[in-house]
Amino acid sequence: MLRTWMREGNHWVWFNAMAVAISLLAVMGLVSFIVFKGMGHFWPKDIHAYTVQDGQGGTVQLIGELHRRSDRVEGNIKEGVTQVPQLLVKVGNRDIFGADFKWVDEQAITQDVTPKDLIMVERYEWGNFYGRLRSVTLGDGMTVTGNQAWDAFQQLIARHTELHKQIVRIQKHDIGAVNAGVEQLRLDRRRLELDNKLTEQANAKLDEKRRQLDNEYQTLLAQMRQLEQTASALGKAQIEIMTGDVVSLPIDKIIESIMPNAMTMTEKLGHYFHRIWLFLSDEPREANTEGGIFPAIFGTVTMVFIMTVLVMPFGVIAAVYLREYAKDGWITRAVRISVNNLAGVPSIVYGVFGLGFFVYVLGHNIDQLFYQEALPAPTFGTPGLLWAALTLALLTLPVVIVSTEEGLARVPRTMREGSLALGATKIETLWNTVLPIASPAIMTGLILAIARAAGEVAPLMLVGVVKLAPSLPVDAIAPYIHLDRKIMHLGFHIHDVGFQSPNVEAAQPLVYATAFLLVLIIIALNITAITIRNRLRERFKSVDN
Repeated sequence: MLRTWMREGNHWVWFNAMAVAISLLAVMGLVSFIVFKGMGHFWPKDIHAYTVQDGQGGTVQLIGELHRRSDRVEGNIKEGVTQVPQLLVKVGNRDIFGADFKWVDEQAITQDVTPKDLIMVERYEWGNFYGRLRSVTLGDGMTVTGNQAWDAFQQLIARHTELHKQIVRIQKHDIGAVNAGVEQLRLDRRRLELDNKLTEQANAKLDEKRRQLDNEYQTLLAQMRQLEQTASALGKAQIEIMTGDVVSLPIDKIIESIMPNAMTMTEKLGHYFHRIWLFLSDEPREANTEGGIFPAIFGTVTMVFIMTVLVMPFGVIAAVYLREYAKDGWITRAVRISVNNLAGVPSIVYGVFGLGFFVYVLGHNIDQLFYQEALPAPTFGTPGLLWAALTLALLTLPVVIVSTEEGLARVPRTMREGSLALGATKIETLWNTVLPIASPAIMTGLILAIARAAGEVAPLMLVGVVKLAPSLPVDAIAPYIHLDRKIMHLGFHIHDVGFQSPNVEAAQPLVYATAFLLVLIIIALNITAITIRNRLRERFKSVDN
């Protein structure tokens, strides 16, 4: 019976099912690990007050969040090895203690409590601050203590948040638009000089526009300075740290503050989603180890969208020509072999090609032809969004070509002959009959292209992706879509934070959170494409049958 079972090949079915099950478990385990390590970072953790023996008969107090547990190995092989359990505590206050984290032997801890009056303060610089709020000094010099100090502290932070938003809006949007206008006037003047058209009348018009922009800039600058003065005059908070010293923190340096040990589960849950929203909507700070990743999300989605717009028509046209028009000869076979080989070329090679051809050759010539007034400063002759998208389009082009060709080959010959017999031309047959039936296969190629492009990092480091991009590629300043700007990318952000961060322990949770977000974005893009493909497949199912 076993021999019959083996001869019929049933064991291969079970082996395949087992392999699929193992693969699914591996994927689910990986995603679960990333979710646990990344999303747990946003939960408001309790602040511990440890009493630790200092090794000299005394004790010291340590205040902070429990980050993780580990074991320290002592001794040697000859005398014996012992493992000493340790705690890694996030003590914060980096501007005072010099480091965010501190190791402490668990056996040296004599007391571990979580007092409700301990607070966590998130700052724009120097990371978190931990301690006990003692008093709040208002802008008019009045000092608030006791139970009223916490309410006054929260009100001042809320007021500063409103002022900070106004400052950022003026600085980035309003003043940014003025600066763009000034730069455009400089380019207009230079263009007229190159064309020998800079007359006194034209020069006077440019000078008048420049004066208007200067006046607008001075007005906006005065408004911003007034808001900054108002923010700096809000007051200060006096916080006692773990050494017993009282430190004065200006309100305008604080983002938010919570008292996690006194929060209810509902309050913690609300703050958890609030921190996730900030992570998704804010810009990065502190060498990308703090703040949010919105520019990286925007850059990733924008680049993949432009790549899709570029790769689809070229891939489909190439596949249509190879399948429908090219004669079956050695040249066509050589082209197909080349396309298949291109799919296996390392991605960094595409990055080198994109830098050498797109940036240094194509971009340089575009600057010479259309942006002479900006030279020697490059416009398209430097890495940017367009070249990153084109490089990814070139990288994923073989996938689209092969998938489209397979779809075209599945269209029955009788469909073509029937359309031609009814009087349709070849191009009409192709457009109205063949391509619609092959559209599910085309969408399959698009899905594979998106999945690969969204996760690529190596080529993008050469053709337009940077550690920190000051401006988004899409804004309210003409021409609104700036293909020459450099962008941030989630994949490169993971690489930078994980391997180039000066604060490894603080950056580690952000690596997992960003990785999980990148997986979600790729899944969302793929689900969208798969949904479209399934609808097309259902529409032409009867035709395939």
